[in-house]
Amino acid sequence: MQWKTHGERQIYTNEWVNLCLVDVEQPDGRRWEHHVVRLRHLAVAAVVNEQRELLMMWRHRFITDSWAWELPMGLIEVGETPEEAAVREVEEETGWRPESVRPLVYAEPANGITDSQHYVFRADSATYIGPPTEKNESDRIEWVPLDKVRGMIDRREIVSSGSLVGVLYVLMDEAIR
Repeated sequence: MQWKTHGERQIYTNEWVNLCLVDVEQPDGRRWEHHVVRLRHLAVAAVVNEQRELLMMWRHRFITDSWAWELPMGLIEVGETPEEAAVREVEEETGWRPESVRPLVYAEPANGITDSQHYVFRADSATYIGPPTEKNESDRIEWVPLDKVRGMIDRREIVSSGSLVGVLYVLMDEAIR
């Protein structure tokens, strides 16, 4: 059943996030204002090397006050394709340059409250070009063996949705090869 929208108003906005109230009507005729968080879209990169290792970053997220492993990811800039953003983020955050990226999976996490789109890519090789230029992204950058990833997920060492979607899709791809 499809809900109808009758309008939208922003109640907070900045370059990172827009909080809106959307006038919606449900199929049963109930009408109310639904909170919607409008976010810039995200590019994520799963880089796998010839040793079947995944390039990951150990980082702290202050919002949840937690540490976890993540794939390189970041916002897609105006005028930039998702592919370009994925390559740029890998370089800036890790110091590795993917040889090429290909689409892996598309996801819309929390699409009941936000319009955030996650474009996840895979690269099967990368060249080290120097230290990361983003100094505030992670404490460690490591190549993690794919056979260790399932245990990391089970221990909640990988929790961000962008990373989980990418990592799980890589594991699925590897399992059916």
